[in-house]
Amino acid sequence: MARYQYETSPRKLEPEYEPKKKKRQKVNVQKNDQIKKQEEQKKQENLQRKRRQRIVLLLLATFAVLFVISYRNSLINENFAKVKSLKEELALVEKENEQLQVNIESSTNLQNVEQAAKDQLGMQKLTNDQKVYISLPKQDFVEPGTEDVTKQSGENWFQKILEEIKNIWG
Repeated sequence: MARYQYETSPRKLEPEYEPKKKKRQKVNVQKNDQIKKQEEQKKQENLQRKRRQRIVLLLLATFAVLFVISYRNSLINENFAKVKSLKEELALVEKENEQLQVNIESSTNLQNVEQAAKDQLGMQKLTNDQKVYISLPKQDFVEPGTEDVTKQSGENWFQKILEEIKNIWG
């Protein structure tokens, strides 16, 4: 519907439709911008959360590896301590063994044996009355061998077989 003016000014026509208000469009654009900003913020928060999770996982993995290494080193140190104690024990046993060897050698000394025989068993040295001498004839008691001894020559088995064949044919 057009309106007319009857004055000296030209007539003005009003459009038949009402244009949309730009304010609403700005509000919608602003709302869309806000929504986009919120989505970007959420994306950034998700990225930051993922980064934190990665960092935490890397730290946990690092501590796990360090724990395994320290545990392995403690086992190694424990085994070294056992080896050291066993070596010390071996040295003590060897020293005791050497002392016992010396005691055995000293106890087998002829004077110690004689002293033990006198003290513990009541033995005495022989007197001239207890000694008896025996005279043996100066005849050789070795008997001569009666078996035939065959001489082994430097021939090998192949040469022996050839000799036997020659004896048979020849």
